[in-house]
Amino acid sequence: MGSSIRFYLDEHVPRAVATGLRLRGVDVLTAQEVGMLEAPDVAHLTLAMQQGRMVFTQDADFLRLHAAGVPHAGIAYASQRTPVGKIVRGLILIYQLLDLADVQNHVEFL
Repeated sequence: MGSSIRFYLDEHVPRAVATGLRLRGVDVLTAQEVGMLEAPDVAHLTLAMQQGRMVFTQDADFLRLHAAGVPHAGIAYASQRTPVGKIVRGLILIYQLLDLADVQNHVEFL
């Protein structure tokens, strides 16, 4: 395997997701922690790519950016109605089974 997956959570993701991942030893950075609240979605993708982090979001606008060909280090997406536990389990699977090269410019749906 190459580089381990590290996650960047956009501002709409519940804090419990970051907590759940961190309790399992996963490197997580949130939009709040880096002062990116209300930043354009492209800025989130750019920051995450610069830091080698896969974005987790529940905002479908990120899917439109992917479809438009905006480069990114990977996007994991779940709908707004997805329970926190299911999100954490899905992201843990991504973390355990994939590496950064696998998710480059790719979307994983939870």
